[in-house]
Amino acid sequence: MTDRKKHRVLIGKPGLDGHDRGAKFIARALRDAGFEVVYTGIRRTPEEIAAAAVQEDVSVVGLSSLSGAHLRLFPEVVKALAAAGAGDIPVLGGGVIPDEDIEQLRKEGIREVFTPGTPLERIIAAFRNACEEARGSL
Repeated sequence: MTDRKKHRVLIGKPGLDGHDRGAKFIARALRDAGFEVVYTGIRRTPEEIAAAAVQEDVSVVGLSSLSGAHLRLFPEVVKALAAAGAGDIPVLGGGVIPDEDIEQLRKEGIREVFTPGTPLERIIAAFRNACEEARGSL
């Protein structure tokens, strides 16, 4: 048994995107890998996601988008976190995201971007690394 606290993450679905199979898959995979996962459900505003992240005291926020609104919504979550005093929480994103949008998302504060076919081990490792870095900055 270890004294280490479980990594606590939030998975959110911003906007009107009603397709959450991928988000639920990632939430379960993270849970199975030992994370404590908070899932906000579908159709959340960036402000709702930020408020939940603060209230639940998470180390990392993961976002999912299949609707094509990632360039607008993901940066809005980063801004909402900053406005809530939680701009230090890393944000990772995934979904159906064209390769040409990835660099722009990174410039807007999205730490990692995952597209279909990304190995699950890489996603879990990215969440773990982001959690450990966030915990180290406390």
